[in-house]
Amino acid sequence: MSVQEKNKALFLDRDGVVNIDHGYVYQSEKFEFIEGVFSACKAFYDAGYKIIIVTNQSGIGRGYYTEEDFLALTQWMKTQFSEHNIKITDVYFCPHHPKKALAQYSKQCQCRKPAPGMLLQAMQEHNIHPSSSVMVGDKLSDMQAAEKAHIATRVLVRSGQHIDESAKQHADLVINSIRDLPTVITL
Repeated sequence: MSVQEKNKALFLDRDGVVNIDHGYVYQSEKFEFIEGVFSACKAFYDAGYKIIIVTNQSGIGRGYYTEEDFLALTQWMKTQFSEHNIKITDVYFCPHHPKKALAQYSKQCQCRKPAPGMLLQAMQEHNIHPSSSVMVGDKLSDMQAAEKAHIATRVLVRSGQHIDESAKQHADLVINSIRDLPTVITL
C-alpha cells in the first residue's frame, strides 16, 4: 500500500495539549480545554487528518480514578469536539506505571510514553502513515514516543509548562499553544 493510500493523523497528547493539565483530571467539571484547541483541530480535520489522542493515564494505575471514570470523561470530551464538527477518530490510553501503581497496573509496558506502543497501535488500526502525520505533546516523553514511531513532524507545545532543552532537541517545532499549530504547519 502506498503512502497516498494511507491516512494521515494529528496525534495529540491530552493533558497539557487538549486540556489544561491540572493533574489527574477525570471529571468533566474539572476539564478545561486549552484556548484554540477546537479551531486548530478543525483546521487539521478539514484538511483530512484523523484526530487521535494518545495519553498516559497513570492516575488509573495509582488508584486515583477508574478506567470507567476515564472512559466517561473521554466520551464527554469527544462530544465536545463533535459539537465543533470535529470527529475524534480514537483515544488510546496507558494506565500503567513501572513503580507507582496498584498491582494490576504496575508494569513496564510498551504503551506508556516514551514507548511508542499507543502510536504504533493507532497507525496499524487506522491505516496511518507516519511520514504524513504530526504529533503534538508537551513533554519529552511525547517527543520520544513520536520519534520511535517515526512520526514525521513532532511539535512541542509550551502550554504554560517549563520545557527543558532535551525535550526541545527531540522536537521539530516548539510553539506556545496548540492554537498556533495551523500557522506553523502547511495543511
